[in-house]
Amino acid sequence: MTQEQSPRRIGFIGLDTSHVEAFARLLMDETNEHHVSGGKVVIAMPGGSPDFELSHSRVPGFTEKLRDQFGVQMVDTPEAVAEACDLLFIESVDGRVHREQFERTIKFGKPTFIDKPFATTSADAQVMVDLAAEHGVPLMSCSSLRYADNFQAALADGAAGEIVGIDTAGPMAIQPTQPSYFWYGIHCFEMIVAAMGVGCRRVTANVIGDHDMVTAEWDDGRVATYRGLSKAHSKFTVALHRERDVALINASDPGRPYYASLLEAILHHLPHGRSAIPSAEMLEVVRVIEAANASRETEQVVELDGESLSSGARQ
Repeated sequence: MTQEQSPRRIGFIGLDTSHVEAFARLLMDETNEHHVSGGKVVIAMPGGSPDFELSHSRVPGFTEKLRDQFGVQMVDTPEAVAEACDLLFIESVDGRVHREQFERTIKFGKPTFIDKPFATTSADAQVMVDLAAEHGVPLMSCSSLRYADNFQAALADGAAGEIVGIDTAGPMAIQPTQPSYFWYGIHCFEMIVAAMGVGCRRVTANVIGDHDMVTAEWDDGRVATYRGLSKAHSKFTVALHRERDVALINASDPGRPYYASLLEAILHHLPHGRSAIPSAEMLEVVRVIEAANASRETEQVVELDGESLSSGARQ
């Protein structure tokens, strides 16, 4: 095998999410029917946030699995991971720490994937995008739901005309350290921005019993919705509206793991100096969620004007 053909050495920062085991299994178990070639996890920093139970409590288990089942070397700092890998995955489940971790690794110049949420504030997201541009580091971040095969197929099929709107629904858990929709609502917001692109100008969030209902209006008049389900099915569903038809998608059953599709997109783009997702869309996901959170808290319509948010009474 030539050097060009050798698997990319992948480093993980943060072993507090099930994604790290799923990614390692898909990349390194060649008997897996959904095996993704081209990368091998070689080094990781366990990490964990002491004030976030769903972070620190999961670190020991995933550390043991990656070390003992996949032979991954464990180190103590983000810098040690970045120095030893070709491709960096910031996997920390706590979106609040992503900016600091990226700031500590940017000097190594490694193409970087940051798992969802990219950030929990627009300010942090913008700093990371600017740093990546300044240092010439390819940077990609998204929810894996963006790469559900049936959703991607619907996005690519333009036979029924342009996309005029999207309705999404999915489970909505909230964690105190992760502002409202950044924890689980982000999956649907990711699909919304993937379909609608940038240009959201107005967001309204309503809490009605066990349901959240978010309406987002784009500057060209198109509308997207997110229904957050606290006590209902755990499926992610999409109605993608085009000019002449609608595609109904169960994104929870895409045909193969969306983690595999995501890994393929990462390996096809980042090692070659590019991201599969424009930075403007990565920023838009954070921006729209931030506005939806503000509307949920204030019970007001939130207007997005450039980088600023402003609230007004609901009409």
